[in-house]
Amino acid sequence: MALRVRDAGRLASTATALVLLAGCTSTPEDDPAPADPSSSPSASTSAPPPPSEEPSEEPSEEPAEPEPTERPRPISLAALAEADLTGGGLRLGAVRERTATYTSYDVTFRSTTAGAGTAPLRISGVLNVPAGRGPFPAVVLAHGYIDPASYVRGQGMTRERGFLAERGFVALHVDYRNHAESTDDPRIETAVRLGYAADVAAAARALAASRDVRVDPDRIALFGRSMGGGVMLKALVAEPGLFAAGVGWASVSSLEGQNFDHFQRPDAPVAALRAGFRGRHGLPDDDPAFWRGVSPRPDFDEITEPVLLVHGRFDDTCPPPWARATQQALTAAGVDSTLEWYDDGHAFGPAFVAAMDRTVRFLRARMPA
Repeated sequence: MALRVRDAGRLASTATALVLLAGCTSTPEDDPAPADPSSSPSASTSAPPPPSEEPSEEPSEEPAEPEPTERPRPISLAALAEADLTGGGLRLGAVRERTATYTSYDVTFRSTTAGAGTAPLRISGVLNVPAGRGPFPAVVLAHGYIDPASYVRGQGMTRERGFLAERGFVALHVDYRNHAESTDDPRIETAVRLGYAADVAAAARALAASRDVRVDPDRIALFGRSMGGGVMLKALVAEPGLFAAGVGWASVSSLEGQNFDHFQRPDAPVAALRAGFRGRHGLPDDDPAFWRGVSPRPDFDEITEPVLLVHGRFDDTCPPPWARATQQALTAAGVDSTLEWYDDGHAFGPAFVAAMDRTVRFLRARMPA
């Protein structure tokens, strides 16, 4: 049975939770705290018997032993949900672009640390702020996979960022840890990139707390494309209620084992894969429980926000059946979800404007002024 994220409880200490987030598999789990003797019921609350009466042979009723709480694996979406995810310190940098409808800035903000005893991560990004007084609705953008070695600040969703800002949305493109000017987290790959979900959650908190940008904290959505669609679903599972809505374009599968088999298994022999970082967890065939634990689909019932999925019928990067399976699983879990199809490929060329118009209508309906 899938572990319900919120049922696990926030039992870990702050330092341990941050290490779990970073994916440090060598960190021992803390033992549950012993029961507080002062909170146990007394053995008997009745008055002592008179001297002439024999003592009762009935044993006193012992307090019930608390049931042990199941702890999530250190590297899992459940552990991410238990971690103390933080975010703030949004700082505006150089102006990148100024138009009649918006101004674009280089920005940085703080995200959850890479491990106990380390400083918060510094995450870079690009922020488009509409002209006007606000407060504005906002959209956090989670980009798709681009090799971090060649990635540059704000890459991957430039069109979406401008389109949203022109229509009155603050749009914050997140570079993720290990990208552009963001701080490196040396354990990000070992943790199957769960830290990316922490970074977009931090972005939402940074926008909500900003004094420089007037954002309505109750109207912040999350929009991911390709790999970022998976980041979006993980963030909604780990942080229900943080965002007002979620959008996923041309998304990867909501089962990480499928993503591994599709994108990485074909590129290397099994022996090499077993020897690599993922060998520490076992391949999907070796340890299916681990791969389900880092996937959002088993815990879709944690999601409280409406979700719009957009997919191209001719997508040859993320197979269209993935979108259909994700949307069906969302609906089965009780999530308000919609899947829109377009005659386009993975990158969305001819259908871009139509799909963005549909996305804006969805966001405005879910985040009314």
